[in-house]
Amino acid sequence: MELVEIERSIIKKYRKEIWSPFIKAIKEFELINDGDKVAVAISGGKDSLLLAKVIEELHKHSKVKFDVAYIAMDPGYSPENRERLEENFKYLNIDGQIFDTDVFQIAESVSKGQYPCYMCARMRRGSLYSKAQELGCNKIALGHHMNDVIETIMLNVLYAGNFKTMKPRLKAQNFENMELIRPFYYVKEEDIIKWRDYVELFALNCACSVTKSQEAYTRKMIKNMIASMKESNPDVEMSILRSAENVNCDMVIGYQLHGEKHSFMEEFND
Repeated sequence: MELVEIERSIIKKYRKEIWSPFIKAIKEFELINDGDKVAVAISGGKDSLLLAKVIEELHKHSKVKFDVAYIAMDPGYSPENRERLEENFKYLNIDGQIFDTDVFQIAESVSKGQYPCYMCARMRRGSLYSKAQELGCNKIALGHHMNDVIETIMLNVLYAGNFKTMKPRLKAQNFENMELIRPFYYVKEEDIIKWRDYVELFALNCACSVTKSQEAYTRKMIKNMIASMKESNPDVEMSILRSAENVNCDMVIGYQLHGEKHSFMEEFND
């Protein structure tokens, strides 16, 4: 497909499904402002590649004046996956930088082969923050979409015994003046898949060279559960998403705020 048609499809054909919810999140959560320099983190998957093109369109046409850098970390991909990443950069005309790390190898070594996914995720995030800081960026944009958010909520409720979500905007803990933003907070995965197939994009799936994550398997179970519930309740996805905005602390047993735990028993100790 010609590049001009790929870019036009974001604004025209998929305006309702992709462009409008993207803009809604940008405005509602003030994700990109004048003077920002945003690092778009590209993993090589469909979500981050689309995010790069959407932010590129925003950069070209928005009244908000901001700078952008497109970065992709190679954590130790196979030659085939590295080649696929480079080919997709060319296909989508993304003027990005690919930088090499040994994340896969180190994560496996440190974890001694026992589910290194958590360590790998932390190391990848740290490498992205460092690169973004090196490039003078103050924000990192990730391609997490609405389904990532609601699946995370359900994973925590059903498997971790807590209630946590993915925020659309988050301050970095160990990198001063750095924020993480999720502009696809309102974009559904099914619509990203439709765009991917329409533009004939062959994106990376899981490119991990170490292991298949237990979390990925559990996420698939959650995804199937939500899909089943959606058959009888079409609004179930939005209900789960909105639940993180409507927590009634008067009716919970306990909660944590700024690292400090609180209990409903506090109201009886006065």
